[in-house]
Amino acid sequence: MKPRPGPVLTSVMVLLTLTTGMIEAVSFLTLGPVFAAVQTGSLLLLGFAIAGAPGISAVVSGVSLAGFAFGAIVGSHVQSAIDARERRWFDKALLVEGVLLGVAALVIWRAGIEGPGGPVDGRHLAAIALVACAMGVRNVTALRVRVPDVPTTVATRALTGLVIALPPLAADTRVGGGPGAEVRRVASIAAMLGGALLAAWLLGRAVPPALVLAFPAALVLALGLVILSVPREFTSVPG
Repeated sequence: MKPRPGPVLTSVMVLLTLTTGMIEAVSFLTLGPVFAAVQTGSLLLLGFAIAGAPGISAVVSGVSLAGFAFGAIVGSHVQSAIDARERRWFDKALLVEGVLLGVAALVIWRAGIEGPGGPVDGRHLAAIALVACAMGVRNVTALRVRVPDVPTTVATRALTGLVIALPPLAADTRVGGGPGAEVRRVASIAAMLGGALLAAWLLGRAVPPALVLAFPAALVLALGLVILSVPREFTSVPG
């Protein structure tokens, strides 16, 4: 059963977008430079590293790509299997993602990773793989939910739609407009930016990266538990 469309689902996806900004701040500023959700960035960093750019690790980007792919593949199979039994898969996907992020935060804490710099060892790679795996699951979830303009892990499409469809700048009405679309696009962009700003601000004030990552982990888990606790007729529809 798929999530029931509407303002509640859109709000959940916007909150997930906020967590993406925080997760990528930890990934890029503490574990990397590397991306966990925006794998376009990982592909670019991998290319830069192969070309010999200083300060960028091909191994780190490769681990992120592999972890993301693994999470996407397993997440797709598991969500499809749950859906085939006409059960809710959205809440389970959020719970799995939250657990993976929580385990990654625990790895960072136990490893004593406090900031950028220093050699990258197996503990860094383990944390990167876990976060990227969680984001692989997230991307499958977002693709299946299909909330317009809120894919949760990228803001490029929302930004493009906003600048070319928002009056008086509108240049292409075929991309869709109206108050609903504009609100979703603004919310998606603001959430991504806000999450990145918040996490970078916390990291800049010596808040442990494990604690910063624990916040989005807890938020995703909380969302999953809330949806799980609500009767499915209020949260899901067949299809």
